[in-house]
Amino acid sequence: MSARAARGAAALVLGFALAAVPSAAVAGQDQGLTYLVPDLEGAGWRVSDGPRRFAHAVAVSPAMGKLGDEDLFALRLAYNPNAWLGYEASLGHNAASSLHALIHTFNVQLRRPVPWRLQPYLTVGYGMMTVYPGAAVNADPVTKNTVTYGGGLEIYVRDDIALRGEIRAATVFGQERDREGTVAYTYREYTLGFVFYRSLASSAH
Repeated sequence: MSARAARGAAALVLGFALAAVPSAAVAGQDQGLTYLVPDLEGAGWRVSDGPRRFAHAVAVSPAMGKLGDEDLFALRLAYNPNAWLGYEASLGHNAASSLHALIHTFNVQLRRPVPWRLQPYLTVGYGMMTVYPGAAVNADPVTKNTVTYGGGLEIYVRDDIALRGEIRAATVFGQERDREGTVAYTYREYTLGFVFYRSLASSAH
């Protein structure tokens, strides 16, 4: 594992640890612990019975993995208007020694909530990939249309925290020099990270 990947993994673990521990009460006040999600007080690492509740929930998901053969670091923000549909904005940085790329997409998540810790879903999206040549290459950044599609699995450790793994195909559309027509290049993308949920149900009514 490269030093960059090791730092990314450490950041994910630290973020998980900070999110999992409730915040302390104000110093000098005998109020015990203050929970960001009051319903989880005393719940520990249990998950509630019945299908997972996604309606009117927002989610933040840091992740790391691979795009092609290079490291990928991603941050995703999502909103679920109902139980089976989610809208997600994704920003990924594909770092390499000679060049690096930014991929930003808008994705739709489709799922059928199930009453288990394991929650599968499908995802499809559209966006742009911008490739920045390295310092040794005298060229301007190149931006191409990108379509992504795939699926993932969330493993819940608590109602508001899950481990998330995802595999996508990223198809980039471009042109070859001195040739007409569009050429499509498909890259394999896979990531592993956490997803932190916060319900807005109380304010949605």
